[in-house]
Amino acid sequence: MKLYSHLLSGHVHRVRLFLSLLGLQHEVVEVNIFKGEHKTPEFLALNSFGQLPVLDDGGTVVSDSNAILVYLAKREGRTDWLPEDARSAAAVQRWLSVAAGEIAYGPAAARAVALFGRAADPAEVVARAHRILGLIDGQLAGQSWLATGAATPTIADVALYAYIARAPEGGVDLSGYPNVNAWLRRVEALPGFVPMASTPAGLAA
Repeated sequence: MKLYSHLLSGHVHRVRLFLSLLGLQHEVVEVNIFKGEHKTPEFLALNSFGQLPVLDDGGTVVSDSNAILVYLAKREGRTDWLPEDARSAAAVQRWLSVAAGEIAYGPAAARAVALFGRAADPAEVVARAHRILGLIDGQLAGQSWLATGAATPTIADVALYAYIARAPEGGVDLSGYPNVNAWLRRVEALPGFVPMASTPAGLAA
């Protein structure tokens, strides 16, 4: 199993984290996006979108971080991480959509502005980050995990962790979100947890 990776990508970290939580052995293939290696013909043959991460599981190639989380949970038969009942499955999917939407356009975008100089209004993306963080903090009031309120986490928690944990690198202050901070510590206490690479940017400088 090969994971095509970039160290600073929160999308990649979702997959690295889940592979580690599942105890799955894998080879990491670093792709230098600053040199355009994700746009080479060889990489585009794996993922025509030219995006990371990509998982190659013995010839079964899966791209998109959330799709890879679903693939791995199904591959391993882990209904604890991805429940089968309709209500719980829908709840997990809802938060995967948040990871691809509000998180991507909020804390992830703010971090991309600070780290990579992405063209965006810093104040606007930071405001978006605070809006979704407020909603998540409310969701976590009285429950440990995001999707189902069950005693164990799901891939929804894995999908949201990285960009929230590194939100201060984009100038997003997490101090006003006690439930979010407690949730981050719970994720970090899971057996097999691996941290995302940090950078001295934004409030983390």
